[in-house]
Amino acid sequence: MNDNDFSRAVRDALAESGEPVSRLGYFCAPFRPSSGPLADKVIKTYRGGRDRDVLALLATRHEAYVTCLREAGVDLPETRFLLLEEAGFQRPVIVQQALPPQTMLRDMLLAADIDRAIVLLDQAAISIAAFWSAVADRPERIGYHPSIRNFAIGPDGPVFFDTFPPLIGYNRAEMGKLLLRFSESPLIRRVGPVLPGKIRAIQDEWYSPAGTIVGLIGSAVRLRPEDGPALLNWGRGFAETHLSGPMKEEVLADLASPPRLPAIWTTTRRILGLEGKPNV
Repeated sequence: MNDNDFSRAVRDALAESGEPVSRLGYFCAPFRPSSGPLADKVIKTYRGGRDRDVLALLATRHEAYVTCLREAGVDLPETRFLLLEEAGFQRPVIVQQALPPQTMLRDMLLAADIDRAIVLLDQAAISIAAFWSAVADRPERIGYHPSIRNFAIGPDGPVFFDTFPPLIGYNRAEMGKLLLRFSESPLIRRVGPVLPGKIRAIQDEWYSPAGTIVGLIGSAVRLRPEDGPALLNWGRGFAETHLSGPMKEEVLADLASPPRLPAIWTTTRRILGLEGKPNV
């Protein structure tokens, strides 16, 4: 599909809209068209605007981030980004190949027994560690948001599907501004400039190799609290077996007690009223 046909198909899908497949997004509510050429895709739309320099850079960075993920060995669905022209505005849109609902890691973890759950988590954690190893020598500031809700498990292992914001090339202050600029919540956009440090802190786990591993383990413990001790034991064993150096020591230190969701995220979720399941 050429660019013009693709843009037309996206416009038609947006006009029809569709059933949201997730209400958990900080930036958008992804949906899947019920018909048309994009019926097998998930569409994610973001706050548009007239700040064309910001949006042009966003498009460039998104392309760079998708390339980075793939070069690092991350299995990513077919993903396409465009800036849709809308009466003087440009709206960022991501169109991504939909994934089978039964492959969503979160749902698989809920349905599995503890032994199977640990196998699934081990696959995800190994892929996270491999990503950080692959990008360790790159000069750019690179992040990764491999939460349980951002993974599916395909025939060849974990599939990651979160490419927004593109976590490459932005410094901490710039990413903090993006978090405000593209938040769906007017309240967040009003409060954020008064408390910029709090908004900037949202991103910190994404840029921490150890933090992403601990975040995965903490999410699993919160998802299956009755299996918390077994999951923590697995997490410590994973660190001992698969990690080394400061990353290993940081993960082990953080797993001395059950990891807690950062306060800034719990507060943000309450403000946004986030609910639902990951996109499929």
